Amino acid sequence: MFTISNYPFAVVVCFLTMLCWGSWANTQKLITQSVPTTIFYRDYTYGILLLSLLLAFTLGSFGSSGRSFLADFGQANRQNMLYAMIGGFVFNIANILIVVGIELAGLSVAMPVGIGLALILGVVVNYILSPVGAAGLLAAGVFSIFLAVVFSALAYRAKASIDQSVSTRGLVISLLGGFLMSFFFYFVAKAMATDFANPAPGLLTPYTALVLFGLGVVVSTPLFLPILRRFTGKPADDEITYGDVSGRSHRIGMLGGMIWCLGMASSLLASGAAGYAISYGLGQGATIIAVLWGVFIWHEFRNAPAISSRYLIIMGICYVLGLVLIISAK
Repeated sequence: MFTISNYPFAVVVCFLTMLCWGSWANTQKLITQSVPTTIFYRDYTYGILLLSLLLAFTLGSFGSSGRSFLADFGQANRQNMLYAMIGGFVFNIANILIVVGIELAGLSVAMPVGIGLALILGVVVNYILSPVGAAGLLAAGVFSIFLAVVFSALAYRAKASIDQSVSTRGLVISLLGGFLMSFFFYFVAKAMATDFANPAPGLLTPYTALVLFGLGVVVSTPLFLPILRRFTGKPADDEITYGDVSGRSHRIGMLGGMIWCLGMASSLLASGAAGYAISYGLGQGATIIAVLWGVFIWHEFRNAPAISSRYLIIMGICYVLGLVLIISAK
């Protein structure tokens, strides 16, 4: 199977994770203008599982390094398989709350607040699992990200002061989603071998873990869709069934899931050379990508006061500084 053993290359791959995780929500913004968010989300989860299987039977099955996907799946310990699926379950409820936050507060607010919190807690949790990297630099990077989250919330509050349609509920839901999001990677990583080229018996390679993670996401989605329907549903949504939606809209929804899954695969593969804390932390730098999309493409702060723009600029500086510190930790 394909693995990554070079740290500089692992950092480059982490930036691919950042790009994917910061961009998938554009498909939500595009499609949910005419399609119920619940239908979009079902397609999104199908996209995650579809790409995970495609990667498992290609990159995960060819080459002399490690174990091929089917061989790895056959020898996997049931407890580790369950850990990977629990990771999908935890991610799913967290991501649904982030999706609600995007609907209520916008991409440029929900992502910095929710994913910023997930980055802060996630780096700590994953460092405990695998203490790779200088703790001082990681701590400084996490603190800088914390400041970025604070300034993002201040920008949102400044906007709310002149826009009565803005609700703090989206901010609160994003924070809750971010809190839960910080734990999903831990469960997936716990199921995986640390040496991908020579994986220990019973543990999973990244490709097998990703497939089981995707399966956990798809299986748990029906349990959480009522939450999505409660906060994002519109009166007309009840009249639209899954079959009523065009094939193009379904494909765009699945594309969103495939984009996110490509980011997840990149993060898992990079963790072998970079460590879980660094690969996860850099991947969650996706926030700055999401802010750029939200501000410049979706114009979510078009009529906001000037102070909001200043807060967003400071937020971006803090986020970039935090990412640099995290990279420098190893």
